[in-house]
Amino acid sequence: MKNGVLNVYKEAGFTSHDVVAKLRGICGQKKIGHTGTLDPDAVGVLPVCLGNATKLCDLLAGETKEYEAVLLLGRTTDTQDLTGTVLEERPVTADEKEAREAVLSFLGEYDQIPPMYSALKVNGKKLYELARAGKEVERRPRRVRIDSLEILKTELPEITFRVECSKGTYIRTLCDDIGRKLGCGGTMKSLKRTRVGRFEIAQARTLKELEALAGEGRLEEALIPVEELFAGCPRLMVKPEWGRLVRNGNELFPEQVLRQDGAADRRENPADPGRASAASADPRGRASAASADPPGRASAETDPGWFRVCGPDGVFYGIYELCPERGEKGSYRPVKMFLT
Repeated sequence: MKNGVLNVYKEAGFTSHDVVAKLRGICGQKKIGHTGTLDPDAVGVLPVCLGNATKLCDLLAGETKEYEAVLLLGRTTDTQDLTGTVLEERPVTADEKEAREAVLSFLGEYDQIPPMYSALKVNGKKLYELARAGKEVERRPRRVRIDSLEILKTELPEITFRVECSKGTYIRTLCDDIGRKLGCGGTMKSLKRTRVGRFEIAQARTLKELEALAGEGRLEEALIPVEELFAGCPRLMVKPEWGRLVRNGNELFPEQVLRQDGAADRRENPADPGRASAASADPRGRASAASADPPGRASAETDPGWFRVCGPDGVFYGIYELCPERGEKGSYRPVKMFLT
């Protein structure tokens, strides 16, 4: 069985589940899962986990995401994108400056009402199923975070922008909210996801490319090993006599550690030097929120209390976290084990 993560470029027309189904055939295994849905008409980065890496799905789904979107002002649809029924059309009276200011005003945290056409469940029913049946139900607003916004092009009634945001943010809804603020309505014309955590679009591979690699017996070239995703965490090597105990997921104590290696170089995305803070968005239409990660976000490469744990032979066991309150010197407890 293959273990690791594939950085897949999802093409338009495929659902995230379609991608998983295709990869099961390409890889010849069932244990595969994606890390968060991407609309069928959207394109871009979709990390897919294979084998024991499926234990990472929830963690990767929580990573910050980056998108490039085209907003069409003057039109409102029931799906908040061009696939839906047009509900209303209005003239766009805002000038370019007002439109750009409206976009950038959403920087930071705000309460977003999820769209009816989404996979979220209310009373056990998916919202899009209710919407297709002609029903609309009340949805509770959810706090989301827009970490950065950059306007790439303005040709009214269209605005192209890049956005970095927290888990659970709907870009379709952001477009709708911008249109509402301007009083003319708005809908999303197109969407491309350019990054999920450390997975960038430049390295993403299409299903056809992955199928070709698999046919040549070279699929491992595209697989990112689980341990590599935690390269920013220090590495603990367990003493031989304690290897079996630890590999079974038991607590690890300092006296059981053979040695500790420093963290590998982090794969951080360099900040855009032209981006300003939220309080001083520059006239070119760039702004970023100067604050820590969104509440509840866990990142494999940034959590200071996480350690990679391996056996004396170098085999990667899993991720442990430091518990300083345990004993005189503290201990390490398992977060996720990847041996099975």
